[in-house]
Amino acid sequence: MSFRISVSGAAADAVRRTVPTLVADLVASGITAQDPALWGPEAESESAKRLGWTEAVAISRPLVAEIEALREELEAAGVDHIVLAGMGGSSLAPEVITRTTDVDLTVLDSTEPGQVRAALADRLATSALVVSSKSGSTVETDSQRRIYEQAFRDAGIDPAGRIIVVTDPGSPLDESARAAGYRVFNADPDVGGRYSALTAFGLVPSGLAGVDIAEILDEAETIELSLAIDTPDNPGLVLGAAIAGTTPLRDKLGIIADGTHIVGFADWAEQLIAESTGKNGTGLLPVVLGVDAPELGEGLPDLQIVRVVDDAGDEIFGHDDSGEIRVSGTLGAQLLVWEYATAVAGRLLGINPFDQPDVESAKVAARGLLDARPEPAPAAFVEQGIEVRGTPEVIGASSDLASAIDVLLEELPADGYLSIQAYVDRVAHPELERLRGLLAARAGRPVTFGWGPRFLHSTGQFHKGGPAVGAFLQITQTPANDLAIPDRPFTFGQLIAAQASGDASVLADHGRPVLTLTLTNPAADTATLFDVVA
Repeated sequence: MSFRISVSGAAADAVRRTVPTLVADLVASGITAQDPALWGPEAESESAKRLGWTEAVAISRPLVAEIEALREELEAAGVDHIVLAGMGGSSLAPEVITRTTDVDLTVLDSTEPGQVRAALADRLATSALVVSSKSGSTVETDSQRRIYEQAFRDAGIDPAGRIIVVTDPGSPLDESARAAGYRVFNADPDVGGRYSALTAFGLVPSGLAGVDIAEILDEAETIELSLAIDTPDNPGLVLGAAIAGTTPLRDKLGIIADGTHIVGFADWAEQLIAESTGKNGTGLLPVVLGVDAPELGEGLPDLQIVRVVDDAGDEIFGHDDSGEIRVSGTLGAQLLVWEYATAVAGRLLGINPFDQPDVESAKVAARGLLDARPEPAPAAFVEQGIEVRGTPEVIGASSDLASAIDVLLEELPADGYLSIQAYVDRVAHPELERLRGLLAARAGRPVTFGWGPRFLHSTGQFHKGGPAVGAFLQITQTPANDLAIPDRPFTFGQLIAAQASGDASVLADHGRPVLTLTLTNPAADTATLFDVVA
């Protein structure tokens, strides 16, 4: 399957207007040659050390045999289950790769105690853990590694035979992992996490789980030449222009990937685009939509629909009036094309697509709460077990749960969006995702849904650095049974609570309206919440 793209309406106008300039400016060949000047002088120092992904296929080839050999070694030792501890691009790329190829991989990208317990209880005796982190300082990944080390030891298993580390060479994690006797795969340090799908971060956990990673690299290789040449039909230039070149800018991207052979692609694209472009008060907000999403019938002028399909047609310019972007291709090709397109979008938006200046603020706030561990702020009120808190403009005008939600929706400007952030056990309560469609139908505006804390490593950047038009619904839960983190003065329950509270405080400091609902009995309170929202 070759890569194909079709555009119509405003997206087609953007391609016709913008791509000739991108071609004349040698943007495609410049990206391939890793020219850091393409995004302006202020971005040059960061760009100079973040373009290694353009040669990921060649650099990753030698990893294939090494990963396959380790997989055989683990299988011979009785290991038939791979767990991945990683956040952001480190977890989302392996998730889409394994789901698309129907290979079993447990992705542990949460600090919710119940979800961590469930992972630990699932085939521990025959499991191996892949720890993925560029530096190893990511608090979630560090905590997950610690709990697995203890669990392995408690089960009489030597962690050195069951823990594999993916990290940058010379990082603190690299040094500590080698000292502990763990198997270490070093990734290219010149690749940021969200562009790392075709590096060791995407390939090691996927390959150990059983994916034919050589085929993924083969798929990406088929599109490399087309992406490197400065031509009007370069798919990276066309897609980048279509998503970031419309006038006026359609800055909400409704990504629909249902019905294609690629499973979970929209979630991966969401973190790539949102974290890369959401800064300096601008950016593109990806909104993961289903084929029956309420937003599709609203005719929203700032919503650009992008469909990932199995056949986008043979021509760049579509002949319908849908105004949609349609892309098709193999998974490996899609991953590389979207990385190029996002870099092109950064140039068109006038921002640096390789930094994340607002991600750290939520981490700092969470760390401060963990150090101080203050008592939780009292709830403004409690309704049927749900504790309600929020910023003054939301809580001050609310008398009950229903009115609090009404007031939050009223805070949405004409060009706004609602972000639902669920800091709960997503394995136990996947039904919470249905809130997205219900609230989108009520709001008449785009609604995103993110599982906390993983979204903090992706769309969290857009929430603080992008346009100030968001309203935020946090859903947290009181853990039924907390879980200690070995050699840390805080528990998993305290960690996820601090992450939610820290992010809420940063959003409030940015003037964003926030409503926080804490489920004290998740099973019963989820039903109550659906009754109120519906």
